Amino acid sequence: MKPILLPETWEPLLRIAITAPVLYLLIIVFIRISGKRSTSQMNNFDWIVTVALGSIAASTIVLKELTLAEGAFAIGLLLAMQFILTALVRRYDTVSAAVKATPTMLLDEGSFIDSALRRERISQREVLAAVRKAGVTDLNEVAWVILENDASFSVISKADRGPGTSAMKEIDNFDHKARRVLD
Repeated sequence: MKPILLPETWEPLLRIAITAPVLYLLIIVFIRISGKRSTSQMNNFDWIVTVALGSIAASTIVLKELTLAEGAFAIGLLLAMQFILTALVRRYDTVSAAVKATPTMLLDEGSFIDSALRRERISQREVLAAVRKAGVTDLNEVAWVILENDASFSVISKADRGPGTSAMKEIDNFDHKARRVLD
């Protein structure tokens, strides 16, 4: 029967004591090389890489079947793939459209866009919380609330809304009605 509290030998603990700090330092080096994007507010594919990195790191530390070199290679490969994908997303609109979510307008001129709320699975309460967090207490003062790619909310008050719409061009539900208000 396998011991519950301590291993039969100290070898597994020694392996972990060596592997964990080395892998930790390697992850720091790899993330510094791959850039701020690896730890910034995440979109879907950034989140996937982050979860996978954690899983690989944990497996490398505790599973004796996985060597430090294999774990480090897997982490480096994932971050390299993320680096390449972000370069392709920046360069090609078709890749960007396939990989990244589109921001979605949830509130237009104080009115909720129910179809967008349903599609994004966002409640009116969550939108109201974002409006309050932005320091606005009256929906009639809000021009738009937008669910961004990273799942954060942008709240644009009528007072802060400028005359142009160039920053709004890729937002789902930013239709002719919203543009007419600005023109």
